[in-house]
Amino acid sequence: MSRNYNDDRERSDNFDRSGDRDSRGGGGRGGDRDSRGGGGRGGPGGRRMHRRKVCRFCLDKVDLIDFKDTKLLQNYIPERGKILPRRISGSCATHQRMLAEAIKRARNIALLPYATA
Repeated sequence: MSRNYNDDRERSDNFDRSGDRDSRGGGGRGGDRDSRGGGGRGGPGGRRMHRRKVCRFCLDKVDLIDFKDTKLLQNYIPERGKILPRRISGSCATHQRMLAEAIKRARNIALLPYATA
């Protein structure tokens, strides 16, 4: 090996990395999470108040979701064509099942698309 190679290795081994992370301008995955205000599970940041979503069909006292009502059903289908889950749509379990069935029936007779191109 050459003399320069050994000299370079010795210099890199003596490099102090103690302040290396702090001197960077952020952007990485690691870092100090306390500076962001907490917010993790059981962390010091406290809890956010989430407003519970209420089923629109229960408020209107809907007994049956009509598969021919495409304007209503399109609110529960995003651009990709998937059916929105309960946690996002806010509907109750009973109406979510009825909604999924109505969307599938509307797709079957070509009132709604299966997916966009």
